Amino acid sequence: MPDDDPGELGEAVARLHRTVRRAVLRGGGHPPLPDAQVELLRLVERTPGVGVGAAAEVLRMAPNTVSTLVRDLVGAGLLTRAADPADRRCVRLSLTEAARRRLAEFRAHRARVLTAALARLDPRDRAALGAVAPLLGRLADLVDAGPAVDAAGGAPAGGGPAAAEERRARGSAAAEERRARGPAAAGPPAAP
Repeated sequence: MPDDDPGELGEAVARLHRTVRRAVLRGGGHPPLPDAQVELLRLVERTPGVGVGAAAEVLRMAPNTVSTLVRDLVGAGLLTRAADPADRRCVRLSLTEAARRRLAEFRAHRARVLTAALARLDPRDRAALGAVAPLLGRLADLVDAGPAVDAAGGAPAGGGPAAAEERRARGSAAAEERRARGPAAAGPPAAP
């Protein structure tokens, strides 16, 4: 991939996400959930008791959007909300047993789909993908850390060493969050 044209990489990652999602949904047995709902469920799984405001911050969504997701997931029997004992104005979110099962089933099915596809690759290609996976994780951290381009979308923005350090810290925090998810969360996100 030329350094000045990341479009091919972006398209390949997007295509992999779409094709894995479709393959998993074909054998899923559950109606698909929108990605935003899945991301909220995964966040609550990693941080039981998280509040709506904190979830909105981590997911980089508006609090009212997260409130709508919570309402829909509670209605679907996948999430519970309970008043925070320390501050009755706040609610704490938890997964239901149905959500835990659904996430586990989805991950297992996704692993089977990817394992079957990987088995059809040449061993050198499998090794190359194994080497690329951590790099894609680091790239995701950098994207998650925020834009590092000027307002015109051109060359990397300035900001000096302090701004670069802040971006690295945000990227490290995102990486830590992914590591906390564990290997079962690896792979492109898709609806369970």
